[in-house]
Order: sequence, then C-alpha cells, then structure tokens
Amino acid sequence: MDLSSFRDPKLARELIDRIHRLVGNRRINLMEVCGTHTVSIGRYGFRSIMPEGLRLLSGPGCPVCVTANRDIDHAIALARTEGITVATFGDMMRVPGSTSSLAAEKSAGRDVRIVYSPLDALELATELPDRNVVFMGVGFETTTPAIAACILEAASRGIENFSVSCVHKTTPPALRAIANDPETTIDGFILPGHVCTITGLAPFQFIAREFNIPGVVTGFEPVDILTGIDRLVEMIISGTPAVENAYPRSVRDAGNPVARSIAEKVFEPCSATWRGLGEIAHSGLRIREDYARYDARRRFAVEVEPTREPHGCRCGDVLRGVIAPTQCPLFGRACTPEHPVGPCMVSSEGSCAAYFRYR
Repeated sequence: MDLSSFRDPKLARELIDRIHRLVGNRRINLMEVCGTHTVSIGRYGFRSIMPEGLRLLSGPGCPVCVTANRDIDHAIALARTEGITVATFGDMMRVPGSTSSLAAEKSAGRDVRIVYSPLDALELATELPDRNVVFMGVGFETTTPAIAACILEAASRGIENFSVSCVHKTTPPALRAIANDPETTIDGFILPGHVCTITGLAPFQFIAREFNIPGVVTGFEPVDILTGIDRLVEMIISGTPAVENAYPRSVRDAGNPVARSIAEKVFEPCSATWRGLGEIAHSGLRIREDYARYDARRRFAVEVEPTREPHGCRCGDVLRGVIAPTQCPLFGRACTPEHPVGPCMVSSEGSCAAYFRYR
C-alpha cells in the first residue's frame, strides 16, 4: 500500500494550522489509547506543535505497562518452579516485579525464554517434552486471537506440556473507568487502530452515548493522527460527540468477526487488575473450562510473594492520564530505559520510554 499521502508534509501542515484555528484559546484534553500512537506522536513531535491549550495525554494503551505487579510476581513464581520453562515476549523480561524480574530470574539460572509469537512457545514445548512450557499471555484484543488459535492447535496436536498464564485485557472497560475517574478530564479519545481491526467500532460507542465524549479511530502515520485530532476537536467544539472511523484502510466498522469467534471459543470475560486503574469488572480474559488443561493458573499452584509497588513510581498516574511522564519525580533521574523503576520506562510502547526517547 502506498502510504505517501498519509505522510504528505503539505497536508500535515494544513491540518496543524486548522487545529490551531479551531482550538484558539480553548483548553482541550485528548487521550491516545494505544502505545503505538504514543510512540508515533513522540516521533513526529506533535506534542510540541499543538496549540498551547491542547494536551495529548497517554492512556492505558501499553499491555506490558498495565500488567499488575501481582501478575508479574506470578510469572516469576512460575519461573522459580522446578520443571517449568517460562516463555514471554521481550518487553516483559525487564519489567520489575515486587523484588525481581524475569530477566533477573534468567540470570539466576531459571529457564526463561524470549519468543516472538505464541506459536514459538508451542513449538518450544514440542522440543522440550520433559518440561512444562508456560507462555505469559499479555496483550489486548489484537493478540488474543493468535493465542486462542495456539491453544486450539495444542489441543488438536495433543501437546500436553504447554499452557498459558493469561493476563489478557480488553480495552473498552478501561476507557469506561477513565471516563468515570474524577481525577481525569478527557474531552476526546484517539481510539486504538490495532485493537479496532479486531473489535470494530461497536464496543466503543458507549463513550459518546453515555459520556458525551467523542472518539476517533486512527492509523499511525502523521496525517492519520492529525486527521483524528482535527475530527475530535471539531466534534468537541460543535458539541456533537460520535465515534468515527478515520482508519478505513485497515478498520472495518464490524472489525474481524472470524478473529473474535476464535478468541471467544477459548476465552471468557473475567475481572482483571490494571496498574493504576485497579480491578475492573469484565476487563480481563480467562481460559474457558473446556481448555482448562492449558491454563497455567489452574495447573500449577505456586506461592506468590507479597506484592510491593516501587517506591515513588507514578506509572499508574501516567496510565490514567493524571500526569505526564515528565511530572514523575523519578523520570530521567532514578528511572531511565537502562535502569527502569516502572514498566512505562521498559516497554517499547511505554509512555515514559517514548517521552525519554523523543523529548
């Protein structure tokens, strides 16, 4: 696909000028709900060229960042268990738990492997028949279908030494929690393009219907993001909130029903704890009873250490949009990408990492 029109400097300049004219002296808070948007906004320097009264706030769009300490500690406990190999995406390795991390456990001699897909973890289980391979399932609606398909593949092939520690989350309940949060004032949401390729627009309609907050699904190129901001500002000023699709080349209004059906066959909703947002009903996914033999939390009873939050870290407030990363007292001092205190500085999609990289 030719993306040149979505990187057109002239069109971008026109959109920036139009946003400045529309905003004027108003104060408007927009939140991007995708870690890739956070990175793109930082890369293109959009925060520095928006009108003074328009703030672009980062939300709970990084799945690694919103994973609660308790869930990280559970993965560490699994890694410390004899006969278990933990497989995970690279971003999770360095996220600090209460007293350790998966990277530290690997350095201490535990069998922790980086994989690039859940299928890699399944194949690892076939290569290590004498060990139990546990894949740490982290992500939003985008990655859930692939992990569900992997569990179905394990069942069809009769691979019994593979399981998933599922800490998957779904995005709409988190937006409801933020919209209800008295400490945040969000005037519009830049909705996650990747997630909406799976979900479509229907799960997000409530933000306009119930909270009178507009939302726009956008892509990740400069013109994509600026178009989304432009549409949000226009709806805010005109008082006509709606949920719109500004990313039609990838997102259909109905999303991807096939991918959703695969995920729904394996997973069911449950409550989940989000870093910064606490426990949110129906915001997590657990493996259904029919596939319980692939649920690491059912299979392995491990003792998880008492949860301790990192002293001074304000990742939770960053994920809620209460503060910008630079307002955390640890940012760029005690907390850097080389020596992270919180997950927002670890993940490639983390708000703090993006601010540090592109400030």
